[in-house]
Amino acid sequence: MNRSMMSRLTAAAVSVTLLAAGLAGCGGSGDAETAEGEMIISVNNSEPQSPLVPSNTNEMGGGKVIRYLFEGLVSFDADGNQQLEVAKSITPNEDATQYTIEINEGWTFTNGEKVTASSFADAWSFAANVHNAQKQGSRMSVIQGYDELQDPSVAEDAKLSGLEVKDDYTLVVTLNQPDSVFPVQLAHQAFFPLPSAAYEDIDAFGHNPIGNGPYMLESWEPNKNIIVVPNPDYKGNRKVSNDGIEYRVYTDPEAAYADLSSGNLDVMDSVPASALETFQTDESIVAYSQPGSSYQGFIIPERLEHFGQDEEGQLRRQAISMAIDRDQIVSKIYHGTKTAAKDFTSPLVPEYTDDLPGVENLEHNAEKAKELWDKADAISPWSGEFKIAYNADGGHKDWVDAVCNQLKNTLGIEASGDPYPTFSDIRERVTDRTITSAFRSGWQLDYPSAEDYLTPLYASASADGHGSNDGDYKSEEFDAALAAALSQTDEQARTEAFHKAEEILLQDLPSIPLWCDNVAAASAVGVQNVAFDYTNMPTYNTITKCRAVRASRTGCVLRRPHGRLMVRRALPQYR
Repeated sequence: MNRSMMSRLTAAAVSVTLLAAGLAGCGGSGDAETAEGEMIISVNNSEPQSPLVPSNTNEMGGGKVIRYLFEGLVSFDADGNQQLEVAKSITPNEDATQYTIEINEGWTFTNGEKVTASSFADAWSFAANVHNAQKQGSRMSVIQGYDELQDPSVAEDAKLSGLEVKDDYTLVVTLNQPDSVFPVQLAHQAFFPLPSAAYEDIDAFGHNPIGNGPYMLESWEPNKNIIVVPNPDYKGNRKVSNDGIEYRVYTDPEAAYADLSSGNLDVMDSVPASALETFQTDESIVAYSQPGSSYQGFIIPERLEHFGQDEEGQLRRQAISMAIDRDQIVSKIYHGTKTAAKDFTSPLVPEYTDDLPGVENLEHNAEKAKELWDKADAISPWSGEFKIAYNADGGHKDWVDAVCNQLKNTLGIEASGDPYPTFSDIRERVTDRTITSAFRSGWQLDYPSAEDYLTPLYASASADGHGSNDGDYKSEEFDAALAAALSQTDEQARTEAFHKAEEILLQDLPSIPLWCDNVAAASAVGVQNVAFDYTNMPTYNTITKCRAVRASRTGCVLRRPHGRLMVRRALPQYR
């Protein structure tokens, strides 16, 4: 054994010894210096757009909270491996048009009500019924009876015909068409169960939700914070290691980062653009960087003049996309912490590829962009100014300004950003379809499948306010290609079919993909066990922190009862 290897092993042994010795001094139950409740972890957040109803939330301010208040039939661990939660088993028939779901007994909501097959069936029917106007209602479009529930004349209490509650713990789901990805989709929050109390007043329920997840709501002070605490009756896989989570609302990412640096905020899931060049060497915080899955781009609604779903609209979208030098923006503004888009998914899904036919529409080509723009002008001359709306509280100004400058320089048009004060402000305009410009868009992966990008963002069933297809893109060709992919039970055949569907998107460009966000996050010094899942989000339930004496970037300095100082080393961090 060589000397360097011996040194490394010795250092590792010392680290393990110190870790074991210091456990009681850092948030452990035997630490007399850590008060009860001190282990509430503070994290950055935006104010939820809507009350906390799983099927009516399609943005991260509410989604971050909901995912810890509720638990579904299945979940995915931090590495993207599927595991059963409330479900005991999910069994398809031969062509994946019907699934029999057996449910584990013993699960309850935090009001004591049992979680049964009806808890899921009623929640899914509620989401699908047009009278309830749920933003995630289109997630149920795969289930038989969805189209009938979209008829405005349907009864307000009508149910999905494709759901059969055989008994308290058996649910049979019949689909409209084959869908081999359905068991994966069940991880999405729209498929979470609801207690019967929810239907008495769904708005009131959303302000004081009753879930079955690892945490339960303690308080919600609008525009300030949401605090959740551990649910002692939780039965699932996500074990809680802290006393709770405070989702703290920030309208300025710079203010959040300042709080993080001073130790007044524990975790920030995305550092502001101004800190990207230096955050990994910033001694006042602990930095994390790894590949991520969050999509960022912007949508040009088809209702805007010059951007219909016709030849002119397609030419202009392709021209705008080619005029953008994504690699330059990623390098100059984001210092390599993002991955330029090559398709409509992300590198973290198994179906990802960077060489689809049509990918040239996502590559910088100023000469071709100008050529296509001139062709569009020959159809209908351009007039006016091109604007990109964005929320000023999300750190988007720099890239929007950069994109607009590139459009001006390449296409010779006036282009500028159009800031809205908060995420809620812009989402309201997007949701009610009153926004009159292009607007930034983003998507957080819900489960590791290309389908999670394609169905909710581009399927016709997700348009017109029924899902997250905010540009109201509708293409029979794309819908057919997507359905063909979902009908494939063979993984390779399904992947190839997804690629065919993406080739259509690369020509139509219902959104202009820009990049996928890598994890560029940070925690305060002394915060421990920070890890990230396939959605780019920290696994908040695992995070702990040391406040016994003082902390350093490598661990916590603890004072034992006999007065001797010891160092508890930090667990390995992503760098």
